[in-house]
Amino acid sequence: MSTPSPAGSARSRLRAALRSAMKERDTVAAAGLRSALAAIANAEAVPLPAASPGPRARPALQSSPHFADAVAGLGAAEVSRREVTEDEAAAIAAAEAGDRRAAARDYRAAGHADRAGRLRREAQAIESALDITPPRGDA
Repeated sequence: MSTPSPAGSARSRLRAALRSAMKERDTVAAAGLRSALAAIANAEAVPLPAASPGPRARPALQSSPHFADAVAGLGAAEVSRREVTEDEAAAIAAAEAGDRRAAARDYRAAGHADRAGRLRREAQAIESALDITPPRGDA
């Protein structure tokens, strides 16, 4: 099992590739890399607690008089983010690349070769940043 690594190497490699793409003004690669980084950040979000069906009891002294359902006090509503392991981050980024390749196949089948090419280039940027070998037959 992998240990949590907030500054894991998958994320750092994606960021380095993003910096390089931005310097080269490669907007297609930058878009794919940003999307992969955003997917990893979204995976770190803490799930919301399940809502109860009935009316909520409001705490008398802890709620804010200025905002509905707000909690008073500095940092009272802060929650630490979930830590994504290195393996999870790499899997999330690989899934993003796979989603792009699948969408590219659909676009190509629908006769939109330009859009398919853009999605393939985004997938290639993610895969090359993480040293992932693209699937065979996906040119």
